[in-house]
Amino acid sequence: MAIARVSSALTDSNGILLNGAGRESARPRVAIPGRVEPGERVAAAFVSLVAIAVLGLATWLTPDPSGHGTHQQLGLTPCVWTVTMNRPCPTCGMTTAFSNAAHGDFVSSFRAQPLGMVLSIVTAMAFWVGLYVAVTGSTAGRLILGMMGSRFAWLAVGALLAAWVYKLATWQGA
Repeated sequence: MAIARVSSALTDSNGILLNGAGRESARPRVAIPGRVEPGERVAAAFVSLVAIAVLGLATWLTPDPSGHGTHQQLGLTPCVWTVTMNRPCPTCGMTTAFSNAAHGDFVSSFRAQPLGMVLSIVTAMAFWVGLYVAVTGSTAGRLILGMMGSRFAWLAVGALLAAWVYKLATWQGA
């Protein structure tokens, strides 16, 4: 009988929980391969809930036709950077891009903030993947998180800088 350690418990080759003497435990527990633990399912459900809340809020907002300033509908002040320097900040147009994308207008979303359009799509994907992991226990979330290393971080910084250069080049003023 082959014995392996799974989740800090001894199991035989069939995944049956063994007691310390190598006999079946009174409460056998079979680990299901390829499934996440309940805590990960709760985390995935939380990710899904946050993503749908962000997209729902973006749908509720009316995108500002100027390509920036939609955040003011949330009671926030105008961007200090824009007001003082008459130049866009690095995230200028993000809320507008999310709102346009949530309304299905991806061309206007890209024009408002290219990275915002991409992030709105990523947010929609996070909703579906989070929901899928929460419901099925799939390890798909682990696979996606495993791809996010230092190379991904540098790519994200580069994308933010490229989107800012785009906003600087297309800026019409406040």
